[in-house]
Amino acid sequence: MEATSGRGVRPERPLSPHLQIYSPLVNMVMSIMHRITGAALYVGSLLVAWWLIAAATGPDYYNYVSSWFATWAGKVVLLGYTWVLMHHMVGGIRHFIWDTGHGYDLRTIDILSWGTLAASFTLTAIIWAFVALGGA
Repeated sequence: MEATSGRGVRPERPLSPHLQIYSPLVNMVMSIMHRITGAALYVGSLLVAWWLIAAATGPDYYNYVSSWFATWAGKVVLLGYTWVLMHHMVGGIRHFIWDTGHGYDLRTIDILSWGTLAASFTLTAIIWAFVALGGA
């Protein structure tokens, strides 16, 4: 008879899941992305604050800051910030739906998760198309 308790005896119990056992699901990836985009918004908010401070300082400094955002690298950063903002917003709406107690069946979870990704890319494209066409 094997001992089931005592010093040096490991009880048989499930191990914590990790990526070698547990394959990532779309809702897991979107949850992780929601956290990453939330952290990225801090950096983007610093850029927005820099731009607002420049606007309040005067036209010379505003033009200087705007020239940074007008570069190729600046536009890539702004595009990324736009996507991060849209993805986090749509992910927040997804979480709000869940907070109301709805959407917990697996099919709806998948639809909302894939919809978050699709909506964030679509909204980013719409915003940038609007800007490119001279809307702002």
